Amino acid sequence: MSNYDVIIVGAGSIGVPTAMALGEKGARTLVIDQNASPGQGENKHAIGGIRATHSSPGKILAALRSLEIFSTWEKETGENIEWLQGGYLFPVYRKVEEDILKGILPIQKEYGLNIDYVGPGKIKDALPGINEAGLLGGTFSPEDGSASPLLAINAFYRKALSYGVEFHFREQADAIAYENGKITGVIAGTETYHAPVVIDTAGPYSGPFGKMAGIDVPVYPDSHEAAITEPVKNFFGCMVVDLRPGPGSKNYYFYQNRLGQVVFCITPDPVIPGTDKRETSVFLPQVSARMVALLPRLKNLRVRRMWRGLYPTSPDGSPIVGWDRNFEGLLHATGMCGQGFMLGPGMGELLARVVTGEAAGADHKILEEFSPYRKFGGQEALK
Repeated sequence: MSNYDVIIVGAGSIGVPTAMALGEKGARTLVIDQNASPGQGENKHAIGGIRATHSSPGKILAALRSLEIFSTWEKETGENIEWLQGGYLFPVYRKVEEDILKGILPIQKEYGLNIDYVGPGKIKDALPGINEAGLLGGTFSPEDGSASPLLAINAFYRKALSYGVEFHFREQADAIAYENGKITGVIAGTETYHAPVVIDTAGPYSGPFGKMAGIDVPVYPDSHEAAITEPVKNFFGCMVVDLRPGPGSKNYYFYQNRLGQVVFCITPDPVIPGTDKRETSVFLPQVSARMVALLPRLKNLRVRRMWRGLYPTSPDGSPIVGWDRNFEGLLHATGMCGQGFMLGPGMGELLARVVTGEAAGADHKILEEFSPYRKFGGQEALK
């Protein structure tokens, strides 16, 4: 069969949850991906953090639903995705970061987030052994957490299959098919798949995908490195985000997963544009020095593996989600800027409602904020 209700291009952090949500609604859905299995693009490079504590209402709303799905998945399905509700901790050593975090608390609380600015004592309780010199306090959101990106996406993939969703791996979308300004499907190799709706979840490759139809999708990939240590007895549970800049970098962040491994990443400064995913000799000494200075007890851990992945970045660091004005039936869901994993389940349900004409209430706030036709400017405070 080559006729579908919806074709999704990309079986990653957004594409698979969207397929799952559409399948649940009974939509005949096809997912096309050039890789051999789900999550083999940038999903497998994610480190697993999941938070609703953003400064953007759209991200807060989407991530709140994602948190609900991640945190209840094992109880409702029996599948272990290594969910850990350890919270997110933003320690503060300088007034500039204190002002940023306190400044966004009102909007976080307005949308119902469980987060507060706390003093040094509670920060030390959340992260035993943290460097106390100059510690002013920080924010802690106990309901945020982490999960395994690969376990989660494969769980979502199996659920989508159970709803009848088709996945075609090792196939590349070579052209967007359209007629009289309306989407008619996707051409992949010698095959033409027909559908009135095509969803672009191609992430860092959304730019080239859009160019197939002469559309400029403002998504530009840049690369970030991450690593994981050997497993040790759990001694902290929260994701720690240090917003202070350092030599050649902005913030960095780390957490200990359910298996006892410490996973960590850094934001390079300046950004490293392009699609080169080769590891570098710069990353490990750069990030480890900062981590050990913050939490000295990390110094004896041995690093097991490093990797480098791509952030599909928009001009303002926020997602691009909405219908294309040039072609009826083309829906963009891209530019997640490294947050596709945490936004994916909530975003997938939103996209399913958009396709079926059921979007309502808070959905419109998210769609307005992430519109492909907004005025791009500024950056989210916690990006």
